[in-house]
Amino acid sequence: MQKVLIANRGEIAVRIIRACHDLGLQTVAVYSEADAEAMHVHHADEAICIGEAPSAKSYLKIPNIIAACEITSADAVHPGYGFLSENSNFASICESSGLTFIGPSSKTIALLGDKAMAKATAKSVKCPVIPGSEGIVRDLESALKEAQKFGYPIFIKAVAGGGGKGIRIAYSDEDFAQKFIQARTEAEVSFNNPDVYLEKMIVNPRHVEVQVMGDKHGNYVYLGERDCTIQRRRQKLIEEAPSPLVNESLRKKMGQCAVEIVKAAKYHSVGTVEFLLDEKGHFYFMEVNTRIQVEHTVTEELTGVDLVQQQIRIAQGEKLTLRQKDVQLNGHIFELRINAENPAQGFAPSPGQLEHYIPPGGPHVRVDSACYGGYRIPPNYDSMIAKLIVKGRNREEAIAHAKRALKEFHIAGVHTTIPFHQYMLEDKRFLSHEYTIGYIDQLIAEGCNFTR
Repeated sequence: MQKVLIANRGEIAVRIIRACHDLGLQTVAVYSEADAEAMHVHHADEAICIGEAPSAKSYLKIPNIIAACEITSADAVHPGYGFLSENSNFASICESSGLTFIGPSSKTIALLGDKAMAKATAKSVKCPVIPGSEGIVRDLESALKEAQKFGYPIFIKAVAGGGGKGIRIAYSDEDFAQKFIQARTEAEVSFNNPDVYLEKMIVNPRHVEVQVMGDKHGNYVYLGERDCTIQRRRQKLIEEAPSPLVNESLRKKMGQCAVEIVKAAKYHSVGTVEFLLDEKGHFYFMEVNTRIQVEHTVTEELTGVDLVQQQIRIAQGEKLTLRQKDVQLNGHIFELRINAENPAQGFAPSPGQLEHYIPPGGPHVRVDSACYGGYRIPPNYDSMIAKLIVKGRNREEAIAHAKRALKEFHIAGVHTTIPFHQYMLEDKRFLSHEYTIGYIDQLIAEGCNFTR
């Protein structure tokens, strides 16, 4: 591997370029017409336009990306997160084109990307799973019988789902039929696959995920967990590690389950196994993310392991040099997502030009971003401006550092989620970590505008 094409944009493209340069690798940025002045274009060794602003005509256009590899003689592709990162067809095309895909194999992505097959894999290694249907439910009559067997409330989920799409909740027989049809219709539109399965709804859960790594030589490790419970409509806003609710015994059980799942799937890369934690402290497998995640920075700061470099090294066929006994969790970490959204208006998107952009600094603060003063945030993509990562010796100190950093973060020209984070860092239930996955949606429903 000598030259890596980054099939992505924004802060993750910048993050990957930096990791490649640290390893002495050349980089190629791809960009849409809307991203001609984007930071990743300036940081890469080469850059090539792959289409118009809509992602369907650029970042999701597989022939254009493969053509960019041919034009620039790139011999490897890093997909980042989102876009084509969990598209098994894209990974397969890269493989058949002689390109190194920096991620798991196309077969592994296909296996774990199918929610029913992923659940079966988890069950095969005796990992606790959420009660639900055995695979796809194809018609309303059989689906209703399954729902009655497990009891309400129950999730109806798209097999190919992601980003909260293709999911409905049924609370009784009366509304099941309507929700079943809605979920199938949205799944067909969003993923070109109408198949759904049923899953018992865990009431008032926490969302906890485990970071894993596996090489092509049979070595696997887990690097602690991240608590991602603070989210709006299933979109994460705050992540932290370690989870305030996970003790060493539970961490070991979840970590070992996560490793066994990816080992059974012949997973050779960096990835994340997601779990739900119920009110009694029982955990249940949810899914595997077969890519680097937005919140990988939390684990990097917690463990000192550069996860993007590890991805690249594994793809090159190198062995993991880290063993489970070597993994150390140091301090407490938060990641606050700074998005171009208006929390006071239901988190309405707020694209536009950054009149000025002054990120915080100093001890215990890291900012991952692709923005700068004068940069125009396009309306075509994700609204993320930056990820603010802070560290402390414990949760209280990390919160103090986060408050200081937010005061220093000056952005003008667009609305941001900074006021939301300032609100949450004073919220009593957040401070005492007495909240569940629906907490932010509950606050919004109550009319909270996240100002004090």
